[in-house]
Amino acid sequence: MRKVLVIVSTLSLVAFGLQFVFAAVGAFTKPGGDGAYALHRVTGSAVIPALTLLTILFAVLAKAPGRLVGLAAVPLGLVVGQALLAMLANAATDDAGASTPFGLTIAGLHAVNGIVAVHVVVNVLRRARELARPAPAVAAPVPVREGEPA
Repeated sequence: MRKVLVIVSTLSLVAFGLQFVFAAVGAFTKPGGDGAYALHRVTGSAVIPALTLLTILFAVLAKAPGRLVGLAAVPLGLVVGQALLAMLANAATDDAGASTPFGLTIAGLHAVNGIVAVHVVVNVLRRARELARPAPAVAAPVPVREGEPA
């Protein structure tokens, strides 16, 4: 289970990394529109939450320390926060539908929250790898009787 935890944590990190690529695709698509962010939206609302839940599940099944299980759960809260920040940023427009300074600030927090999530996932992966490493062999002391050559 510990190796599966490493694999799922790696996939999670890849998905979070791709999120930034998909956000850039949406931002630079001409002409822009809601469809430009489709990959970003699907990855953020389905793929990442599923991988996060799997990471938590495999951390528990791998009998990981409580701190690692808790750390594996943090991205789930950050993903929920991402959705709330995106909704708030999209709702904060003026009467003509243009972005407001408040909405742009919230959108900036959406990006910062994503960066924090990546750092958490990197730490989960690092700790999962440490957990999956075999313990170093410890040499057992050999009793030596007096008078015998060592």
